[in-house]
Amino acid sequence: MSSQLLDKREVRIRRMFGQIAPWYDFLNHLLSLNIDKRWRDRTARLVPPGPASLGPILDLCTGTGDLALTYDRDARGAVPVVGADFAHEMLVLAAKKADAAGAGGRVKFVEADAQALPFADDTFQLVTNAFGLRNVTDTDRGLAEMVRVTRPGGRVAVLEFSKPRSPVLGRLYGWYFRYVLPLVGQLVSRSGESAYRYLPASVLKFPDYEALADKMRAAGLGEVKYVPFTFGVATLYVGEKP
Repeated sequence: MSSQLLDKREVRIRRMFGQIAPWYDFLNHLLSLNIDKRWRDRTARLVPPGPASLGPILDLCTGTGDLALTYDRDARGAVPVVGADFAHEMLVLAAKKADAAGAGGRVKFVEADAQALPFADDTFQLVTNAFGLRNVTDTDRGLAEMVRVTRPGGRVAVLEFSKPRSPVLGRLYGWYFRYVLPLVGQLVSRSGESAYRYLPASVLKFPDYEALADKMRAAGLGEVKYVPFTFGVATLYVGEKP
């Protein structure tokens, strides 16, 4: 894997996600066989929203807003939800999706860098991030910002791809990620930044399981636990701010 392929400078990541925005939802659902929807639903069940008195919910690296809208649905519109991302083209689609779901007046979308959030300390009851943390240039800085804006007693939930521990499944997963996903993704999106070669490469290089849990602990979270989904293809990590 070349260093150029795994270049995570902000300007490159923003440009890359802007380019693939029109195809993002279609390819996510196609390449995951629609399992990504179930993963988001399960995240909201395992880390449910509390009452509005505890504060709003922030979905960071929200993309086209799927997890933000999942939380709005599960909270029955009773808890304010904010989706933040620094890819403008993604947020345009997220806002349209919210309007179509009848949530446009409740779910707000903010263009913001995960490494320098425009929110006050101790604001949110829950800060989530689905499949976006590995794209933040400085992972530790992104986690620190997530913790900073979470209220004491609040939680941080990170849903990320991980590498299955089963040798057989691990080999199949590696083959799919290295060959099938990049081929289909690039053919459909025609990304000038090789987005669908970058995405699987970034997963294979990103820390998972205890390594990512340790990063969350180092950022100041306690009671950090993780739950593998679909034999470890994805994993949900949850920690609490003291």
